Formats: sequence, C-alpha cells, structure tokens
Amino acid sequence: MDTPVLVITGPSGVGKGTLIRRLLEEVPGSELSVSATTRKPRAGEINGRDYHFLDEAEFTERVARGEFVEHAEYAGNRYGTLRSELQRPASLILLEIDLQGARQIRGTMPEATQVFIAPPNFDDLQQRLEARGAETPEQIERRLAVAREEMAAIDEFSEQIVNEDVDEAAQELIRIAATMCDPQVRTDT
Repeated sequence: MDTPVLVITGPSGVGKGTLIRRLLEEVPGSELSVSATTRKPRAGEINGRDYHFLDEAEFTERVARGEFVEHAEYAGNRYGTLRSELQRPASLILLEIDLQGARQIRGTMPEATQVFIAPPNFDDLQQRLEARGAETPEQIERRLAVAREEMAAIDEFSEQIVNEDVDEAAQELIRIAATMCDPQVRTDT
C-alpha cells in the first residue's frame, strides 16, 4: 500500500468529525475512508457516501474472504474498513475508527499513523454529548463509560491531541497529515 494511512480514534463527542473536515479541506488529495456496516441507513444517508450498507450475510462473506482490514461489532451492528477503501487514489487516506478497530489496524497495517483525539476532561466531553441533544441520559452515560475505557488506552497511540481549542487541535492534526504526505515537512516549528 503506497498511500499513507492516518487512523483517527477518540471518544464519541470529542470532535473527531470537525477535525477531519478541517483536515480534508486543508490537505490536498486527502480522502476519508467510507466504512461498511450492517445497520440500516438513516434518513438522508447514501450507500457508498456515508457507509457501504451490507446485510449480515454479505458482511460475513466479505470477512471470510479477507476483504476487511478491521471489523468490529458495536451496539448490535457490525462495522469495518474494506481493503478496497485503502486502494483509492489519494495523497492520504483517513480512517475514523474505534479503539478495537485501531488495535486491529496495528496488526494489519503497522505502518499506519495513529492519532488519539482526547477531550480536555470528562466534564467537557459530557457537556458536548448533552449539547448534541441526540441521545437520552442513559445513552450518554453508556458513551461516557466507553470513553473512560478508551481514555485508558491513550498511551497506545503514537500521536495524541487534546481537543480543547478546535483551531489548535485542527492545526496539529493537519501538521501530522502534512508530514505523512511530505516527510520533508518540518515538524519542529
């Protein structure tokens, strides 16, 4: 695989999506990998753009054929990254995946750079999740419990960014990506 791969992991609500959007705007030729899932599409989601929507049988067959670089089950649905997503022409491919997937990628693609996006603290993360207004208090508590487990694994990641100031965090992520695309980029400035 010639295209560099940047794996981005962090708790739900930490701002990964915002940082990724900024990176995609600033790093020419960067592409976000589209994950596969067995969950049903939500209103407005398009197959191939938001996710590759697969039924359970097709997902299982593709796993058996080795078509995934990582896959996991979350909340009763299966998710994964198809190898074909990493073969698209791009200067950089981004994977936004959970901790379990990031650990699998370390085994299948040790050359990938892994970045953990962390909140400044758990109160901030809870406030962000509540501000979204998309989940019940029980769902938020479950996400926070998972976030505690994820935060315990932060030292597994070669790169760590605390998303306290979104502009600073975005610039740090862009710097990491730019260095991957052009190793001659100075990282000490």
